Amino acid sequence: MGLMISTVCLTGVAIVGIVIHRQFFRHVASNYINLVLGMIVAPVPMLNHQVETFHSEIFMGMIVAPLLFYDGMETRFYKVARNFKVIISLTVCMALLCAIAAGFGLAATGMVSLPLAFVLAAISTPTDATASEAVSHDLIIPDRESSFLKLESLFNDASGIILLNMAILWYINGYINYGQTITNFIYSAVGGAVFGFVGGAVVILIRQALIRSHINLVNTANSTGTPSKVIFLVTPFVIYFLAEHIHVSGIIAVVCTGLLHNAEMERSNLLNPRIIYDTQALIGMIKEVFNGIVFVVLGIMMVRITRGNVAVSHPKEWLLLGLIMYVANVVVRFVYTWAVRHLDAKSSCIFALGGVHGTVTFALAFMVAETSVKKSDFNLVLMTEAVLIMLSLLVPTFIFQFILKRKPSDREVSQKTIQIRDEMIKHAIDKINQIYLPNDLQQIIIYDLQTQRMQTSIKHFIRAFKHSLRQPALSQEEMNTLDMAYRLAFQEEREYLSEVSQQQIAHLDVVVSLYSEILMAEMVVLGNIDKRIERKS
Repeated sequence: MGLMISTVCLTGVAIVGIVIHRQFFRHVASNYINLVLGMIVAPVPMLNHQVETFHSEIFMGMIVAPLLFYDGMETRFYKVARNFKVIISLTVCMALLCAIAAGFGLAATGMVSLPLAFVLAAISTPTDATASEAVSHDLIIPDRESSFLKLESLFNDASGIILLNMAILWYINGYINYGQTITNFIYSAVGGAVFGFVGGAVVILIRQALIRSHINLVNTANSTGTPSKVIFLVTPFVIYFLAEHIHVSGIIAVVCTGLLHNAEMERSNLLNPRIIYDTQALIGMIKEVFNGIVFVVLGIMMVRITRGNVAVSHPKEWLLLGLIMYVANVVVRFVYTWAVRHLDAKSSCIFALGGVHGTVTFALAFMVAETSVKKSDFNLVLMTEAVLIMLSLLVPTFIFQFILKRKPSDREVSQKTIQIRDEMIKHAIDKINQIYLPNDLQQIIIYDLQTQRMQTSIKHFIRAFKHSLRQPALSQEEMNTLDMAYRLAFQEEREYLSEVSQQQIAHLDVVVSLYSEILMAEMVVLGNIDKRIERKS
């Protein structure tokens, strides 16, 4: 019950953050807004008590796993296969060098033992794709650097977990078992990939069989595809926890499953368009909310770890250790991509700074609490990793403003969208006024077309709402006429956009967005009319 209440609260806060971002602070990344909201929630006892104690395993399985699954779905398998050597280079070789540099750098201060230094260093190796989006808000990361960062963040969590397990065993036993570490890494990584691909293939075949079965094909027009959608929703959770149960990497497993689902979606667009569209819309909503939850949790944890933490009274230690760890990671990332991957200095700098740390780092830090690490050392780990996270967020947010190009401002895009949309609607209304329609039907369709502007007042809505309450059900003939009129209006809007796309190529993204709106509107409006006609008949 507590977990359910906690989930509802976190989701609610994340939604508030999304609304605040869209209404008031579009120039600020929504992740930062959710981070601040988390920091506001934590000090308020009534709100803070509603959120359960952080459990790294639950967080990784319920939040991180689906996010990585959806990230995998946005990545082509061909891209991963073609860049396999790059992935191994970044997630194994570079990660190991980062851990070595940070570990020896921390130990050189004399503040921590060498094993504890490598515990801290191992936690600092995984980067967070969700956090990376926050520091590049409204900025354009070049394709190659963006690709490297995406591929790294998809697969380097497993490296961090293996290195952390090795460092903890070193901390507890006093020595490193290299053979066991290498064996564990190979079994975990390769096993996770195999399990993800096999499990993903099985899930896809089941879903495809369901989509083609009588369950969905008895009435294709109205089929909701509920069984296949439910299977899709539970896939990342099932794959992750089953993989972890057999002690292979659940993170790599869900990413590999996501890669297969990318190809499935690509080849299933017209098999049942309604199911595919609903699934894509669902993915977008879940990703936005889960990304918000990630930063709400991060904000709450930032506040919570300072309570009763004796390490807080010794800021010199954890501030210095966090700074050394951050600098070591950035320097190694820069030198490695410049010397080994042959990027130029600017590209290497973008990649080095773009490796942002987030809640995955905290999740690994909290895994330390489940081991035999001393309480005082665990407190130091939390504070040090908190410094690393904040530096990795703030430094690139500032520096990227000077070295990256800006995207077109939201205001410019919004103004152009409004201009094209208004002309599009005007053409549709003119077309409706040119044909004969009974006055009631004409008013219905013109009002609906005007609502596409999203500028109709509450007064207009109330008037239309009252009219709808008093209006008797339309006859079969009237619904057929209305159906024809809507089709004509939407056709006119599409033709206008086609003309604009040929004349204003620079604004093709706006045209595509509006075209999608029309298709969705047509699907919703005509779908409702078809249902009414079916009920009548």
